[in-house]
Amino acid sequence: MNQSILGGIVLIALAVFAWWVISPLSAGTMRAMGPAMMPKMLAALLGLCGLLLVVFGFVKPDARVEGLHLRPAILIPLGLVVFGLTIRPFDLGFVVTPGLGLAVAGPLAMLIGGQASPQSRLLELIPLSLILTAFCIILFGDLLNLAIPVYPQALQDRIPAGWSHHDVLRAIAGAYVVLGALTAIPAFAAARREKAHV
Repeated sequence: MNQSILGGIVLIALAVFAWWVISPLSAGTMRAMGPAMMPKMLAALLGLCGLLLVVFGFVKPDARVEGLHLRPAILIPLGLVVFGLTIRPFDLGFVVTPGLGLAVAGPLAMLIGGQASPQSRLLELIPLSLILTAFCIILFGDLLNLAIPVYPQALQDRIPAGWSHHDVLRAIAGAYVVLGALTAIPAFAAARREKAHV
């Protein structure tokens, strides 16, 4: 089967599934966004990308699927499952997962999913995951004001008196950007050493 068509069908199926899962939530309006607004927009974009891939597959039908690679097939879904189980407390019946918030669940999912590529390096994934998480915290928590848990609830009592919720989000995002920049230095140094050896 054509690689683009297969990939497009998978993306469309994921988009339909995501839309179905979030359908009970309210999307709200552009002035007062509900919890389903952003996920529905992302699901629609995912479905559109899938549709474009299917069309591309019919236009250029020469790229065949050579086989299933287990590493990405296992690690990418595993990253998504870990994210879903750790962002909020989740009752599995025999155990309740900890609600770690986006600040922990985001980098964790990116580090797991990022290992799907054999070329990925942990040294490069760490700063990327920290900076992308900081961006998500500012975008979804601060600017869009979505009700997403950002930090572990165990830290609630340690927040300085007088800090607003937005102050906490900005402080976490700022700390992640600084940590991301600091951890990027060894990654750049390692990449430079590799280029020098080539």
